[in-house]
Amino acid sequence: MTATAPAPPPARVRAAAVLPRLALVLAALLALLFAAAGPASAHAALTASDPGEGAVVATAPAQVTLSFSEKVALGEDSIRVLDPRGKRVDTGEIRDMCSGSTIRYGTALHPGLPDGTYTVAWQAVSADSHPIAGAFTFSIGAPSETTVALPERQAGGGPVGAAYGLARYAAYAGFTVLVGACAFILACWRRGAAVRPMQKLVLRAWVVLTAATLAMLVLRHPYTGSGNFADVFDLAGLKAVLATKTGAALVSRLLLLGAAALFIAVLFGAFARRQATAPEGGAAAAETAADEQDGKADSLDAADLFFGLAVAGSVFAAGIAATWALSEHASTGLQNGIAMPVDVLHLLAAAAWLGGLTALLVALYTVPEVEREAVRRFSRIAFAGVVVLVATGAYQSWRQLGSWQALTGTSYGRLLIIKGALVAVLVGVAYLSRRWTARLGEAPAVDAAADVPAPAAVPGAVAAVPGAVSRETSTETGVSRETSTETGVSRETSTAAADVPGDPERAAQLARQRAARENALRRQARDADPARAGLRRSVLAEAAVAVAVLAVTTVLTSTEPGRVVAQEAGRNGASAPAVPNRAVKITLPFDTGGVNGKGSVRLELDPGRTGSNTLHVWAESPDGAPLDLPEVKVAFTLPAKEVGPLPASPDRAGPGHWSAPGVQLPLAGEWRIDVTVRTSEIDQTTVQKTVKIG
Repeated sequence: MTATAPAPPPARVRAAAVLPRLALVLAALLALLFAAAGPASAHAALTASDPGEGAVVATAPAQVTLSFSEKVALGEDSIRVLDPRGKRVDTGEIRDMCSGSTIRYGTALHPGLPDGTYTVAWQAVSADSHPIAGAFTFSIGAPSETTVALPERQAGGGPVGAAYGLARYAAYAGFTVLVGACAFILACWRRGAAVRPMQKLVLRAWVVLTAATLAMLVLRHPYTGSGNFADVFDLAGLKAVLATKTGAALVSRLLLLGAAALFIAVLFGAFARRQATAPEGGAAAAETAADEQDGKADSLDAADLFFGLAVAGSVFAAGIAATWALSEHASTGLQNGIAMPVDVLHLLAAAAWLGGLTALLVALYTVPEVEREAVRRFSRIAFAGVVVLVATGAYQSWRQLGSWQALTGTSYGRLLIIKGALVAVLVGVAYLSRRWTARLGEAPAVDAAADVPAPAAVPGAVAAVPGAVSRETSTETGVSRETSTETGVSRETSTAAADVPGDPERAAQLARQRAARENALRRQARDADPARAGLRRSVLAEAAVAVAVLAVTTVLTSTEPGRVVAQEAGRNGASAPAVPNRAVKITLPFDTGGVNGKGSVRLELDPGRTGSNTLHVWAESPDGAPLDLPEVKVAFTLPAKEVGPLPASPDRAGPGHWSAPGVQLPLAGEWRIDVTVRTSEIDQTTVQKTVKIG
């Protein structure tokens, strides 16, 4: 008679159908997030340049300087200056002109440059490891046509940027699962060290983190440079990467992962064997004094082993988290001495919560025997992790935003709002999980086999006694049923395979049927507890939202912070003309205090743009008549860029009228115009007004 494996319970069928759909939804969500993120944005900004963008200077400058909001790393060709025909006119030597909080670099130009429009192209790596690049033009004498095309590809973009971003996300995910799963085993469910699905989860997370770190290391040079995959094999570029802060952090992470492999070997070796042989529910009473002493010695060894693993695991987890803190956001900007340890705490709390959640989900779906006390312990750890995440996340948001306006006015702020909303949803689902955990602790044990018909009595059946196992064997089918009188769970095995030694195909078929029957019985025992089933569903929902939170967090690491966006906006706003192609006209009253010392000066600056301008000044008495003054002087100052005062000495063009052609204003911005008028040998005054020059 051929035995037929029982069909899986309906709940299992529904779960098997839902999980692939959930995986597709999560994959689509991740793809949408990465597509919306685009290429990695800069975390340092170009705040000023000399000559400025679009400036027209009268004579050729000796050098070009660039100022940044944060420290940057520059290579030999990081600043290139090209003439209108595309020929380089810089010396190629990068000058470090940093002083205090001022971050400035420059390159010298060849002397005797002719008039025309010149292009400045620059590329650097910001202090938080992200590549930045840009280009602008300035003119000598007057603008001209140029054959130089500004680069369209953004720094860190293209296929290499996408591959590097994917490796970055995989590294975060691998770290979260690796640390969280190990913490779940040691702090919540020590017996899980001997469970095969938990071992696979930790090993796969270690492999993903190691592979992602290696990928980031070899992709680092093309990611910050040319953007070509072929540069992966450039050994000189790899050597240059190893000399950077990011390269040192990636190598340190690999070394720590190598040491962590030994930790994992001990966790799933000696520690797992001790947990597998340890009696459940406490130590059994020893029959002899010698057995008691051996039991105490084994218990002491197990405690020492657990303490050593806990200390080593904490050191490895903190060390790996520090490789991010020392090379990315926290290592630059405000209060980095405080921000780096806060960032380590943030990463560890996220791993303990989200990684532990993943381990709990695997345990609930694959191991029916997971203890309820383990679930309650994780619930307490997850609550502590949420508290730490909220505190550290609030501090990090304050550092990176800089103002309330940036919360809604920048991409970084909007992503923070999305992340906060997802975390709120995650906390809400976690609250439901805590309720299911409480019910799990209160629910009585459920007889998994209560609805299973009792087998017919056959000769040779063993009487059931409390704590005993009854075995019934059918002589017709060769199927043996073992039933625990304590739990009521039955397990069937087939002995027919031994009766067909000459038919290996039949033996393999019976073995598959036996395995299917045993798996079905295990699923039946697992699904018998309604509180455990509810907890599985809520934890699965938590894990789905956690994936979205992790994706948004990864996008945040490659998005320009709000404080940097504000600095760039200030620079771009200063470069914009107030009224394009229209003369600047102002009227300033004055009073020198002497006889006939009152009047007004009317000033006109045409065309009111950067570069060459024509200045006209008219002086009038209070009744509007022309006022011939002994002397009129004008000066221009740009306080924001520390330029000036630039004097202009207009010549008398008529009664009460002075003019000066060719007044050069090299930069756009808020210029202060100082007009000094003298009405006698001893009476004079200076009046001023600030205007916007485009």
